[in-house]
Order: sequence, then structure tokens, then C-alpha cells
Amino acid sequence: QVQLVESGGGLVQPGGSLRLSCAASGFTLDYYAIGWFRQAPGKEREGVSCISSSDGSTYYADSVKGRFTISRDNAKKTVYLQMNSLKPEDTAVYYCAAGIDYSICTVVAFTSWGQGTQVTVSS
Repeated sequence: QVQLVESGGGLVQPGGSLRLSCAASGFTLDYYAIGWFRQAPGKEREGVSCISSSDGSTYYADSVKGRFTISRDNAKKTVYLQMNSLKPEDTAVYYCAAGIDYSICTVVAFTSWGQGTQVTVSS
């Protein structure tokens, strides 16, 4: 059974940091690109960052470039999203999902979604 479980969300002040984790089970993580997506209240789910299955190539949305870093540890079957310099507009539920092509970091290109973890950036 393919399963992705996100963790690490919480409440943080503007300018703070959080590290999200996406733990995979039921499939061989090495074969899949993994993406982080987010959905704010009243908005569509959007791609934040995606990482390739093989060479570590990455994609970042313009809104998070220079602040977020995606990484993966296939041995631990976990993908991370390090989020620094957080802004109130980063507040959303963050999801991870598995896909084929990291460069197509869109909702329709990824499947096997986790349940999400809430990130709230507020003073």
C-alpha cells in the first residue's frame, strides 16, 4: 500500500524556519520524483518544490526560491522541505506526493498524496 505521511508543520513567527518531512512506505521511493505542494484557504493547491528520483535535480516555485530547500534521503525513505525566512503568505496545508517528472511540478502530474501538515506563519 503506497503511503506518504507528512510531518513537521506548526506555528512559527515571520522570519522563522520549519523543516517538513515526507515519509514514504509501500513503494520504492528511489523510482519516483517527489513534490511538495501547498493549499491556502480559498486558493488552489500549488506546486512549491519538486525533486527528481535520480540525480537530485530540483524545481522551486518563484515564490519560495532562495528560502526553501528540498532534499531526499532514499535510504530513510524520506523527503524534506527546509523552509527558512517564512512569511505569512506561506501559511497553508503542505502536502507531499509522488510523481514521474520533477520538472512538471503540478498537481495533475503527481499522485499518492499524503494527508497534509498545517504550516501557520503568524506573529
